[in-house]
Amino acid sequence: MNKPRASIFDGDADDIDVSAFAPKTASDPAAPPAEEVRAIAEAANFPSREVKRQPMAPAAIAAPAPAPVQALPAKREPRRHRTGRTAQFNARTTPDTVEAFYAIADQQGWLVGETVEHALAALQRELKGQGRGAKPGSA
Repeated sequence: MNKPRASIFDGDADDIDVSAFAPKTASDPAAPPAEEVRAIAEAANFPSREVKRQPMAPAAIAAPAPAPVQALPAKREPRRHRTGRTAQFNARTTPDTVEAFYAIADQQGWLVGETVEHALAALQRELKGQGRGAKPGSA
């Protein structure tokens, strides 16, 4: 029951018969035609991964594309620096907040983590000056 495994190093490489291995020359004769497969798939509501291209009318080619309502901002270059900061902090904000945050970091020449630290220190100073239980903006 336990046969030793054949070694790839035993014997001569010329002894190997590879004549049974050959590329297929024709399609499988038992395979159904592509049109029949497509009809069955469409009847079963099977979604196709192929892009359905519709012919464009000449007027559609000449008409300019509608302008996007809001263009996405350009992608920022990655900011990678060895700082010793190892904890990650993620928060959902508005795009305007993110842009303002990065603008401050760029103006001051701070790293993103350093900007968070400065913002936290400023918030702590502001809250300390307001006294206990005061809400921001309720002065």
